[in-house]
Amino acid sequence: MSPEYSTQEKTNGKPLEQDFITFLDMHINGGTKLKSLKSASSVSLSHDDFERQNPVNLGLQRTFGNPTPVGLLGILLSATPLSCDLIGWRGAGGNGNASIGAYIFFGGLLLIISGLLEFVLGNTFPFVVFMSFGAFWLSYAITLQPSYNAYTSYAPDNSTSLSAGLESKGFNASFGFLLLFMGVLCLVFLICSLRTNIVYVIVFSTQVVVFGLLTGNHFQVAVGNTDLASGLEVAAGAVMLVSCIAIWWIFFATMLEVLDFPFQIPVGDLSWMIKGASSRPEENSLA
Repeated sequence: MSPEYSTQEKTNGKPLEQDFITFLDMHINGGTKLKSLKSASSVSLSHDDFERQNPVNLGLQRTFGNPTPVGLLGILLSATPLSCDLIGWRGAGGNGNASIGAYIFFGGLLLIISGLLEFVLGNTFPFVVFMSFGAFWLSYAITLQPSYNAYTSYAPDNSTSLSAGLESKGFNASFGFLLLFMGVLCLVFLICSLRTNIVYVIVFSTQVVVFGLLTGNHFQVAVGNTDLASGLEVAAGAVMLVSCIAIWWIFFATMLEVLDFPFQIPVGDLSWMIKGASSRPEENSLA
């Protein structure tokens, strides 16, 4: 051990512990204050930000890879086709029934897997986001399958088609509440994303609007106002498409960072605007 770190004497007028912290800071973080070790450690960040702010988990990330692009991919290949279905492009429709397989495997399986890997890496925020959306996509896919009797049980007794339950008052009023509280959940995510970057703020703000519009769509179908419900559905599809474009942007940015491309695209870092509570005592102690 070097002499300057093997005694309890002060060096350069600073305690031994302060010198050792400075030593770690210079050799691990390239001179960045150690406040970055905890600030935003459980917030969804880019690949480089994660490595810089989570040196303890760096070995695990290099072993398992970065799971964030997988989760983003799962959302993209579920939500983007659904947005086109809701808008009704080229005659698409039917609540996205044609993409049930994508909802299960991309929206459900990939998000659950990536969420669990984020948990292993200690990234609480993306873990919660991916797991909650993965569960939602699985729930949505199951609801659309007649074999699970989710909407068929609402079909009128005199109906010749079980799909008539999709238009029933009971089903739409009930399913609307799931969408309503998904919107509330996205509002919580929106507030939390203020410590990440501008792109995630756009994603969650548009998701709040999407779930609000879809809630209105189902509630209007429940009361028989089909014209307004149709307009709300198209609007939800349009806003969802905007959200997907933002997710495509952050997915592309993350992949460029993973492959160490010589150029990067901006995502609008916001971590400097709202300081983490855990970073303030460290700032004072390192001042």
